[in-house]
Amino acid sequence: MREYLLCLLAAAAVTYLLTPPVRALAIRINAMAEVRDRDVHAEPTPRLGGLAMVGGLLAGILLASKLPMMRAVFDGGNTAIALLSGVAIIVALGVIDDKWGLDAPTKLAGQVLAAGVMAFQGIAIIWLPIGGTFVLDPITSVLFTVIIVVVSINAINFVDGLDGLAAGIVAVAAGAFFAYSYLLSVELGFERATLATLVSVLLVGMCLGFLPHNFFPARVFMGDTGAMTLGLLLAASTITLSGQVDPSAVAGGTLLPTLLPVLLPIAVLAVPLVDLLMAVIRRTRAGRNPFAPDKQHLHHRLLEMGHSQVRAVLLMYAWTGLIAGTAVLLAFVPLVYAAGGFLVGLGLLLLAVRPPRRGIAAAVRPLRTGTRG
Repeated sequence: MREYLLCLLAAAAVTYLLTPPVRALAIRINAMAEVRDRDVHAEPTPRLGGLAMVGGLLAGILLASKLPMMRAVFDGGNTAIALLSGVAIIVALGVIDDKWGLDAPTKLAGQVLAAGVMAFQGIAIIWLPIGGTFVLDPITSVLFTVIIVVVSINAINFVDGLDGLAAGIVAVAAGAFFAYSYLLSVELGFERATLATLVSVLLVGMCLGFLPHNFFPARVFMGDTGAMTLGLLLAASTITLSGQVDPSAVAGGTLLPTLLPVLLPIAVLAVPLVDLLMAVIRRTRAGRNPFAPDKQHLHHRLLEMGHSQVRAVLLMYAWTGLIAGTAVLLAFVPLVYAAGGFLVGLGLLLLAVRPPRRGIAAAVRPLRTGTRG
């Protein structure tokens, strides 16, 4: 655990220290999020904050490569190279989009390329829980992996609509996934899960290092550079664990049923995935492009109910923590206790989501809501 904490701190510290110079760079090259009718921010804000997060990622990986207990991640395989290859492509795509803007088909093609590069180099789902353990052929494995990665990237990108929202959700989700991955990789000796454990803990560090600059009122946005990178890394960590660990090997004892390695990634991404699915359905039914921005995301609806930006963001954090935390809890306690904890948390959150008093609602009603694009 000590090595993972060191990597987390390194990623957080480097991200925190790099964010101000990255912000200055964004201002200098005019990579700014202008104020549009659908936006929340009241003045142009620098993008490209994702570059600082990538710096934190690289620092954490470099430190891990020097730690004796972490060398298993880099020995005898190309998964680390595969991960960095995908990150390089998605970061280049994000920087271009943050500076000049890209249309949806071009961004989608770049996301597919990044996912495909990772999949062909070994970060791929190799089985599905169909009739026991159904092993996928290489082509199907790559195609299925690309779909999962692209969905994850766009789920995080879609939810990046309020100050600190995407970074906080990913930090909570990655923290939950780290707990389960650590159980497998360290406590049960599943060596293949080690990369998943490292990536998830680095995600936590990157997000925690960025949040002081990005929480309301944000001084810098992560932009597509950050949102797409977080989505890709979250997908890569879950695929490395869930798509490669034999489910029959983790059943029994204090662990969950064999399907938890499949269900946990869905639980971790539950809030962004629900938001993405609702957006696609909503826009398709209206005859619009599924990737066309609007102001009807879950966080926008919380604002319309009268919640402040900070309260809306914290509520989204809480929903993510409740769903992902319950799924992880299944690995440690019997189902009845996990379900009981979920019901208690659900009741408290339903009370918290209720519209604030009318006076508070009136005070926040003038806020303009919408995605940052």
